[in-house]
Amino acid sequence: MTPFPQSIQSITRRELFQRAGCGIGGLALASLLARDGFSAAPSPAKLRTDALAPRTPNFAPRAKNVISMHMVGAPSQLELFDYKPELIARDGEPIPQSFIEGKRFAFIQGHPTLMGTKFKFQKCGNSGLMISELLPNLQKQADEICIVKTMHTDEFNHGPAQLFMQTGSGRFGRPSFGAWSTYGLGSENENLPGFVVMLTGKMAGAGSSLWGSGFLPTVYQGIEFRTSGDPVLFLSNPAGISNDDRARTIASLGKLNGVQFAQMGDPEIATRIAQYELAYRMQTSVPELMDISDEPEHIHKLYGTTPGKPSFANNCLLARRLIERGVRFVQLYDADWDHHGSVFTALPRKCKDVDQAMAALVADLRQRGLLDETLVTWGGEFGRTPMSQQKSNDDKPNAQPGRDHHKDAFCVWMAGGGVKGGTSYGETDDFGFNIVRDPMHVNDYHATLLHLLGLDHERLTFKFQGRNFRLTDVAGKVATKIIG
Repeated sequence: MTPFPQSIQSITRRELFQRAGCGIGGLALASLLARDGFSAAPSPAKLRTDALAPRTPNFAPRAKNVISMHMVGAPSQLELFDYKPELIARDGEPIPQSFIEGKRFAFIQGHPTLMGTKFKFQKCGNSGLMISELLPNLQKQADEICIVKTMHTDEFNHGPAQLFMQTGSGRFGRPSFGAWSTYGLGSENENLPGFVVMLTGKMAGAGSSLWGSGFLPTVYQGIEFRTSGDPVLFLSNPAGISNDDRARTIASLGKLNGVQFAQMGDPEIATRIAQYELAYRMQTSVPELMDISDEPEHIHKLYGTTPGKPSFANNCLLARRLIERGVRFVQLYDADWDHHGSVFTALPRKCKDVDQAMAALVADLRQRGLLDETLVTWGGEFGRTPMSQQKSNDDKPNAQPGRDHHKDAFCVWMAGGGVKGGTSYGETDDFGFNIVRDPMHVNDYHATLLHLLGLDHERLTFKFQGRNFRLTDVAGKVATKIIG
């Protein structure tokens, strides 16, 4: 793939706002306003770089769009998807020394004991996938999903592991998967960002870098849609500024930017103008999108949504609405899955928060004919140990046990977009500690997702600091077994 012009420097959104002299709601391409007699700036076709214009993939794609759900804190795979009867049978026994020899854990010390799950699993759908009773709605979608049981990562602390899962690196400064996707494919909606992010609960430890553009041009970074106030920061006009005032300001900015672009030909100027144009269009497109009150009652019942009440369910419904409108990549984050203690009481509550909505999303996409072209993913940043972490403190001396971080084996699931439904990939040992068949490293996961989007992970590159970088670095292998 031809890299984006190197003359574009990655400035931050804050810097962009400061340079422009007003919020995003007061910015637009001057030529749009020329239609109303406010400006005679050059036309968009001459100025914009088309950085987000749709692009032809490397080969025929199975998926056009992605909805990625990240459960911040890392849910326990042993309570949800990786059924281990032997672990249950040996609950309370010390784990064999050979398993933990030379291993590092975040909090566990000494020689821990095995801890089996207390929750029942059952075979689901025609495929017979084993799924926990904690996810009764997802059980009904078993024939649509593929459960990967052998994910593994290089990082065992939350922040670096979150970065690794989203950017392919445990360090700050790399582009996120969503940014790479929009860089490679562009977007099919001119009135909305190509990459949208929505959060439920507190921010993940790694912060907004999880949807950043890194060294890619900032046009590819994720844009956070909020559930209260302005859906996007600075979308509204500042207090005391009328539409006519805003239009005159934009007209002046458009003329100045147009002159500078004509003199210098710097793609950064054109990219900035394209961002202004998008911001202008978002003033009408975003409020309409975010108002889910126009959805029929049976859809609200399906998802468990309540208009005006922020929730993960609302975000799942909004994700479907975004995909319908041609947004390339939608990232949903849900917080509070970090169960070092009380896993048997805290995890059911979290599952109840997401089960109905994520299952509804899959079902809704299917009934609308969108699932085959939409890749849906779900998972956390790593897994949980099969050993108990007995967490207690002075305030809660009788706190119930939980599970520590485990980077060597965990589960994610995928649906749609060319993935074989009703299947599982890989196998772990009797305790769910080590992988015994078909491992999938995070690099392999990214390579596979890009492949489903029609992108060759080895060809999707960007030259930075003298060499070509890619999402999968120097690794990554496509897991062809999961592709239908």
